[in-house]
Amino acid sequence: MNIYELSQIGTFHTNHNEDAYVIEDLGRNKLLIAVMDGCSMGKESHFASTLIAKVLRKKSKAISYRVFIQKEIKTIKEYLTEILENLFLELSNIQHQLMLEKEEMLSTLIISVIDQDKRTAELLAVGDGVICVDGQLVEYEQDDKPDYLGYHLSESFNEWYQKQDQYLSLNGFTDLSISTDGIYTFKPFDIKEYDTISEATIIDFLLLDIIGADQENMLNKKLLQLKAQNGLVPGDDLTIVRVILP
Repeated sequence: MNIYELSQIGTFHTNHNEDAYVIEDLGRNKLLIAVMDGCSMGKESHFASTLIAKVLRKKSKAISYRVFIQKEIKTIKEYLTEILENLFLELSNIQHQLMLEKEEMLSTLIISVIDQDKRTAELLAVGDGVICVDGQLVEYEQDDKPDYLGYHLSESFNEWYQKQDQYLSLNGFTDLSISTDGIYTFKPFDIKEYDTISEATIIDFLLLDIIGADQENMLNKKLLQLKAQNGLVPGDDLTIVRVILP
């Protein structure tokens, strides 16, 4: 299995990359991946995405340790539900402990638990973003008004979870990418003439094309190529995690 990651601050931002990502081993060839995009209209928008990443890493390490010691076996759907419930409760507790405002807790989330052996995955998108599976693009767009998890931390987890409809179950996949919506924001960075390229081709180049897959920095090299050959850089922060199974 090859895993590639990219997180690039956009030209619209100067101080912080408001995106974050997670890649964590859960044990028994199961993997957690996630990308987050903090709300630019919120307060210290990089904080929420970074906080979610830290909570997810903590929980992943606890599961990995438990699997190793107790030889625990659960389905990837059970793990995803457990991780999301822990995230929900941890964020709610942190919000109360630090007396944080709702606007400080706003971030999108695309999260997946993968079983490498069975080539299966369970995914949930909270807010907007992009999922690409073996060349099939699934785009979640909420009219620039994402229904952030941070809006619902005063509710019960079960009530919130049962309402989620941006859920995918994958079987037999080989190539999976999850991306923040910064992938739609490529723009010229100077006034020189370059080869023109469409938005659809950019998405295909980053999420489908396998040239350079033998190198760990494949996505970063593709980003540099888009700049050098096409004169384009992401305007908004862009974060991608891509998993290619052998």
